[in-house]
Amino acid sequence: MAVNTRVLTSFMELLPEEQIEFDRIKAVIEKNYKLFGFTGIDTPAIERSETLLAKAGGETEKQIYRFSKGDNDLSLRFDLTVPLARYAAEHLNELSFPFRRYHIAKVYRGESPQKGRFREFYQCDIDVVGKNQLSIRYDAEIPCIIYGIFKELNFGGFTIRVNNRKILNGIMEALGVGSAADILRIIDKAEKISKEDFAAALRQAGLADKQLKIITEFIAISGKPDEVIARLKGLNIHNALFTSGIEELETVWTLIRAAGIDENCFAIDLSISRGLDYYTGTVYETVLNDCPRLGSVCSGGRYENLASYYTDEKLPGVGISIGLTRLFDRLKDAGLISFTRKTQADA
Repeated sequence: MAVNTRVLTSFMELLPEEQIEFDRIKAVIEKNYKLFGFTGIDTPAIERSETLLAKAGGETEKQIYRFSKGDNDLSLRFDLTVPLARYAAEHLNELSFPFRRYHIAKVYRGESPQKGRFREFYQCDIDVVGKNQLSIRYDAEIPCIIYGIFKELNFGGFTIRVNNRKILNGIMEALGVGSAADILRIIDKAEKISKEDFAAALRQAGLADKQLKIITEFIAISGKPDEVIARLKGLNIHNALFTSGIEELETVWTLIRAAGIDENCFAIDLSISRGLDYYTGTVYETVLNDCPRLGSVCSGGRYENLASYYTDEKLPGVGISIGLTRLFDRLKDAGLISFTRKTQADA
């Protein structure tokens, strides 16, 4: 009986001409990371389970590939952020801060088998990590890097959408909302569900009709960045966190404009919250204008303390991730990439 050679479900294996295109995209991403002074690192694919599980929980913990070898309790890394936190804590006295690193590598998650979800996939991450503090100017640098990558890849028009979690948390405080984290997760899904389902979810989370109306109107604010900022200031919400968020957002926009980014590629989108709790300030999502159904092709944000589970030193940071395997799969399905080269050689 012949051995089954079929690739496991939710694992990607490419033909040579597909691999050439995949490698080209990866090389463009890496080149732009290097252009902005990021240094590559490569942490082990296998970590101690206690290291990975220190920050994990809920669905993430269920998806970790965990096994024993001898007396060791081991796990495959499920992202590149937790290994970075461990790495920064381990080499704290050997690194120069702000520490600028990029990491392009495979990660592993026990996802439910479905189209577009992979159990082994490449992530392309960059992070700037500070010691005790990190200037807001690094939050403005990230969109410049995203802009350079997607301009060179030339998949068509794209929009870098930016928000600030302080604005969202501040308005929740001002409205007296108790379960802000739950509300932010619902807001993050607003674009993917109907208005009726969105309102129903907010009511189920405990919002009164007046609170629901204010939040719905708030996330619908749109226009040019200067217009959005002016409207936010005009809301007269007296909350220190809200005010701080507007100031940071305005600073980020001012620096981005000074860097010469095409304003048509940038937007302030108040519905973006990034569902993960550890984001504390600026948050990013990037979409391809002609293929909005692809969802965000590059996302991330600012966090207050990267390595709180591993060291007492405060390490604030900001970063983004491109899920390259998922992106490549979706671009292929959408017909946005072609496979014409049969070899890497130019002759």
